[in-house]
Amino acid sequence: MSGNSNTESMSLFSPQLAARFDALVKKYPVKRSALIPMLLYAQDEVGYLSDAVIAEVAARIGITELDVRNVATYYSMLRFKPAGKFNIQVCTNISCMLRGAYDLYERFQEELGIGHKGITKDGVFSLEEVECIGACCWAPAIQVNYDFHDDLSLDLVPSILREYRGRAGAPGGGSSSPGRKAQPEGGAAHA
Repeated sequence: MSGNSNTESMSLFSPQLAARFDALVKKYPVKRSALIPMLLYAQDEVGYLSDAVIAEVAARIGITELDVRNVATYYSMLRFKPAGKFNIQVCTNISCMLRGAYDLYERFQEELGIGHKGITKDGVFSLEEVECIGACCWAPAIQVNYDFHDDLSLDLVPSILREYRGRAGAPGGGSSSPGRKAQPEGGAAHA
């Protein structure tokens, strides 16, 4: 990768992710086509799309930072501010709403002590209300990072939080697996 050696040596991304970016840029006939996958992978590694992330992605594919921002602001799954280690997205679209999603969302707010786009003091959880996550047949549903939990009830909220707190190594952790977990068709965004 002779042309990118300076970019790689100065990269804010891990060498593995930098190599993945180089492969993505070569995969597409038009470099700009790699933008969304690059932003998703960058967000997974860094936690959000910081100014530095946006600048480096723009440089890697030869577009302006404004072009990157214009595309990124369109997608609700891309964040410009840090989120918790586990970002809980509660779907409140029509199917989920009719099956109690607002009550479920309120329960998460009460248990976590945060509101929309809030982050717990320990940084383990963030919470947001979102539109359809594609689990309408199994409503109400949530997504925690790339894990789906569906067919939920209010009494499952504490055990869901214990499960993820346990994964984070935080106090109050447990190993229960509440609700029905589903993977989206085609797997997670890491495919």
